[in-house]
Amino acid sequence: MADTPDGAGVSRGVGKPLSVVLADDQAVVREGLVTLLGLLPGVEVVGSAADGLAALALVAEHKPDVLLVDLRMPRCDGVEATERVRAEHPETEVVVLTTYADDESLLAALKAGARGFLTKDADAEAIARALHAAADGQSTVDAELQRRLVAAATRSAPVRVKEVEGLTAREIEVLRLIAAGLSNTEIARTLVVSEATVKTHVNHLFTKAGLRDRAQAVAFAYRAGIAD
Repeated sequence: MADTPDGAGVSRGVGKPLSVVLADDQAVVREGLVTLLGLLPGVEVVGSAADGLAALALVAEHKPDVLLVDLRMPRCDGVEATERVRAEHPETEVVVLTTYADDESLLAALKAGARGFLTKDADAEAIARALHAAADGQSTVDAELQRRLVAAATRSAPVRVKEVEGLTAREIEVLRLIAAGLSNTEIARTLVVSEATVKTHVNHLFTKAGLRDRAQAVAFAYRAGIAD
């Protein structure tokens, strides 16, 4: 599935459940997630793994819509698993689920291609929303993890001035609103333009800035000083 800033429709057939592989090295957490996900309508757990290598094997076997993965695992951690899944199985999106306050690992997972970021205290509704959003090519980031991602991004190398200067005033305004958490519909209402116009601006600024999704756009906006 190609990455698109507006969230392309998934290729699953109508009524087909969202297939998920999950990976966590803690048996209690893993089994609890299998039970929780099994109760969610429209979600099917096709495999669970105790480490990253086993997760990669399950992804290769089942080709799920989403891999729900912990960051800290033996043999192959969540960052490496994310990078390999996105490179070897681009049809599978990745959502990171973690309890660790390891900001650099979160940023690394974002750069590796993770679509969603959740803490392990997320409720069933939040997990379901993140899984479906990821499968649709959209990003979901827990509020606390977004704060930490932004903080980590601002500590990394600054955005080059020419990258920001390449954006039009309207594109910068759209980027600022994305960083504020507004959807395309809300941005259109704020700027009094059509949603199609907003999508065009989003596509242009993503292309110019080399951004894959809204999570990267938020980090870019803070690093560039476009968002406070």
